[in-house]
Amino acid sequence: MIKRLFDLACSAIGLVILAPILVLLAVWIKLEDGGPIHYSGTRVGRFGRPFQMLKFRTMVVNAELLGGPSTADSDPRITRCGRLLRKYKLDEFPQLINVLRGEMSIVGPRPEVPFYVNLFSDEEKAILSVRPGITDWASLWNSDEGVILAGSADPERAYMERIRPEKIRLQLAYVRNRSFLVDLGIIAQTVLTILTKRRPQSFDAAH
Repeated sequence: MIKRLFDLACSAIGLVILAPILVLLAVWIKLEDGGPIHYSGTRVGRFGRPFQMLKFRTMVVNAELLGGPSTADSDPRITRCGRLLRKYKLDEFPQLINVLRGEMSIVGPRPEVPFYVNLFSDEEKAILSVRPGITDWASLWNSDEGVILAGSADPERAYMERIRPEKIRLQLAYVRNRSFLVDLGIIAQTVLTILTKRRPQSFDAAH
């Protein structure tokens, strides 16, 4: 109950405070190529229920038809303004609406596309027992996924081999150790990471 009230308060206050910035970003995206402002992608939420996760669009129109779900920083589908939005995580702001709706939480495992969820083992399905979130330990560990995938001849294979195993481990660790204090710590680390572009050196709490 405390977590849900916290999510409601943060998302509502955040949307009000960020409103001017959201408008400016929306105008910028629209002026660049005239395409949609938002991207709405199907993700799997709590208890395996699908929902539409909102993001500011950072890629060309119909990007999903031109490549896979894993995106390297060098991906030619990323727009000019999209590169800046991704660098500072500004494209994630619309997910506050998902939090307000109850589809997501401020802190929780990042929601996956159905393709990757279908690969979950019985143990990994525990990740679906909590609301997915905007940030978590895995997001902090891998705050620049695009950099890791950049230069890879096969981004999808690189994701499966170099990112997914540790991402799953950290998400399971969060599910097992979650608490309101843990959430506050993750939020503080997230703000620090965005401001300094340095990811935390260790995740002892997750171990």
